[in-house]
Amino acid sequence: MIRHFVFFTAQDADNIDTVRKGLQILTQIPHAQHLEIALNRKSDPASKEVDVVVYGEFADDAALAAYKAHEIYAESIRRVKPIREMRFAADYDTARAFTSPDDLG
Repeated sequence: MIRHFVFFTAQDADNIDTVRKGLQILTQIPHAQHLEIALNRKSDPASKEVDVVVYGEFADDAALAAYKAHEIYAESIRRVKPIREMRFAADYDTARAFTSPDDLG
């Protein structure tokens, strides 16, 4: 399984909800096994920059690629890109993730 994280910051605090709503349409795309769009709680005192988080789970790279190729994904970009400041993305394969201290050896 591929876990997909994307972090967004709005250019202006007044646009945070508009960014969230622009990303919320991604939940209509059928290729994710699970997809969440949420406001960052900003509870970590060392890092409060991120405004909105996208979290998704995909069966494999092909499913993630199909998600990104979907027309709703392009529409979300059109809505969000003009009002976002930064976007950071990270993906990893759960089969290659360390899950215990023994994995380090």
